[in-house]
Amino acid sequence: MTDTILTLNAGSSSVKFQLFARDPALSRLADGHVTNIGGNPTFHAVNDAYLHDNVTTTLPKGATHEQALRAIIDWVHAHNAGWKITIAAHRVVHGGTLFTAPTRVDSHIFHQLKALCPLAPLHQPHNLKALGIVDGLLPHVPQIACFDTAFHARHDPLFTQFALPAEIRDKGVRRYGFHGLSYEWIAHYLHRNYPDLAQRRVVVAHLGNGASLCALQHGQSIDTTMGMTALDGLPMGTRCGALDAGAVIYMLRDLGMQADDVEQMLYAQSGLLGLSDISNDVKVLHENGSKDALFALDYFAMKVAQYTAMMAVSMNGIDGLVFTGGIGENAGSVRDAVVARLAFLKIPAVLIVPANEERMMAMQAVTCLSS
Repeated sequence: MTDTILTLNAGSSSVKFQLFARDPALSRLADGHVTNIGGNPTFHAVNDAYLHDNVTTTLPKGATHEQALRAIIDWVHAHNAGWKITIAAHRVVHGGTLFTAPTRVDSHIFHQLKALCPLAPLHQPHNLKALGIVDGLLPHVPQIACFDTAFHARHDPLFTQFALPAEIRDKGVRRYGFHGLSYEWIAHYLHRNYPDLAQRRVVVAHLGNGASLCALQHGQSIDTTMGMTALDGLPMGTRCGALDAGAVIYMLRDLGMQADDVEQMLYAQSGLLGLSDISNDVKVLHENGSKDALFALDYFAMKVAQYTAMMAVSMNGIDGLVFTGGIGENAGSVRDAVVARLAFLKIPAVLIVPANEERMMAMQAVTCLSS
């Protein structure tokens, strides 16, 4: 019997998972996902040790998150390898100011996390739904919440405060930052593989359908581009990025738009998709080659470069730039455009490091239970 750690990342219509052995190396055993939950769901899983041992199958039409998570757990337990899930680690987008480290979830913690849903309305409810479901399916297995905000929790107030009245700031209106699991993995990776650079000033560009930057100094987060919500900073696949707050007031008051419609537009119809009116996929835009597609890509690269310079100011310089995430790792044309715009900074080191939030979650879960 092999004790394992199951990592889960639940979204509105998907659940991604990985399975790690609970050994010193945290050997990865399997990974997979369920997509199109609520529609025509597909379950896919791969056993890392036996690549021929993979499965792609459909779940019942309209299957729920509970059915999806049950399919994942059943697949894990069905293997002759004797995998036993002993920890379930969940990605939770928002920890607010209360949760600055991975936390074992009980009913009290769950309700505290639920109160943070307004700060991440398109992510947090689905993260918590998975926590509740797995608690029912595996009632004796510890559930660990791993937070995307926690890595940024020790920022200086210079990098957390908005220029707003104190009574508003005291109600939680401040900058939190996200993608912390990704950035913490990069800090760990640099410490292990580039120890000299790890102690210096590094900007990490997590570029994917969600995108942000982080200023790392001595392996610690100093500043980041996302703010109170995951809308701020860089334009993303379908999210707008930084936007004049007055523009939102104009949409509500003068254009007659409803708050829910504005929210949907800013989260799901903007970014690369909104700029191009074609796609949120960089590869599709690059292959399309139209004026609008190329403008969207150029705009994205310009903003990444501008915000990289801003992160450098937060650290009084820059010694390295690390690209990670789906776009950061795979879109060479985007990387080249960003680096070209930053040529005046003469950045000594530019690296590409694969994202590995799941391994960081497994590491955090073990640390959490050990302490």
